[in-house]
Amino acid sequence: MERLASRWLIGITACLLVAGQPAMAEDGDDANPTTERRDGKGPIITAQVENDYFVSEDDSQYTHGMRLSYFSGANEVPGFVRKGVQALPFFDEWGDLRTSFAIGQSMFTPDDLSATEVIEDDRPYAGWLYVDIGVESTTAARRDLVALSLGVVGPASYAEQVQTEFHRIIDAPIGEGWDNQLRNEPAVMLSYERQFHGYAPMEVAGLEIDATPNWGFALGNVYTYASTGLMLRLGSDLSQDFGPPLIQPSLPGSGYFERRGWDDFNWYVFGGVQGRAVAYNIFLDGNTFRNSHRVDKKYLVGEFQTGIVATLGDLRMGFTQIFRSKEFDGQDAPDVYGAITVSAGF
Repeated sequence: MERLASRWLIGITACLLVAGQPAMAEDGDDANPTTERRDGKGPIITAQVENDYFVSEDDSQYTHGMRLSYFSGANEVPGFVRKGVQALPFFDEWGDLRTSFAIGQSMFTPDDLSATEVIEDDRPYAGWLYVDIGVESTTAARRDLVALSLGVVGPASYAEQVQTEFHRIIDAPIGEGWDNQLRNEPAVMLSYERQFHGYAPMEVAGLEIDATPNWGFALGNVYTYASTGLMLRLGSDLSQDFGPPLIQPSLPGSGYFERRGWDDFNWYVFGGVQGRAVAYNIFLDGNTFRNSHRVDKKYLVGEFQTGIVATLGDLRMGFTQIFRSKEFDGQDAPDVYGAITVSAGF
């Protein structure tokens, strides 16, 4: 079962990469003034690693996530994608369009890693392995992203193997309760997020300040929720991006950024808040189609983040510290973890 699921994921990834090869609009296609490549808007690869080890000695709750994503160059999208988004009422069809592809893994553990039996009042062990395909539209004032996630929750995610081997390398405690993790289940999720750029812009001592409101939702058997939030930033040339990206569920940010040249260094610090109304969370509610360990989740979850981003030429690096409120009844403390993001343009 695990081998079949892994081959299935690899096959989906290959198909998405082949299907998503850039294709400029053919003669006769609906033209618009943004279809030509512009400097600083080529493809971007972004690597993300999130771990509680970055900011705390605790190793529990949402304990690790990693994601590798690719964003195409501006308007380097197949013609059928452009026509498809024109049918979406919430997309700005005249914005810069990009396709995105990603592969990621997330893992969750209870507080007590030494227990071999199910801990009834703590979250289940769980892993999630997935691939994403998305379409994004950006203008100077707004960003829209719709994405479809396909993957697997359970032993086929290989979360147990990844955590166990990594903990052996760093000589950290190994989770003894992985035999109790959520069972294998196909994982499907459709998500949408919107950010507004440059609200309340001002300058203080030569530095820019802006506000970036956001809202979104997710539907599926991994997460189903609605969210809204706000990010405040202080720094230089804030128009380069919409904030650093984080792994769902969290405040949104852009996997791409506009490059200015190797002689141009920019930075900003930021703080953000988000509230989520959560209808379903498989990592707390348990397996959808079979009995499994579960806990009583909280339907309202809040999150605060703070961090710094620096950009030089074709490179962007960011560090974020995330504080997430308690997600279920009986949770001892809020979840705290750090995120490192590295993006490179080519």
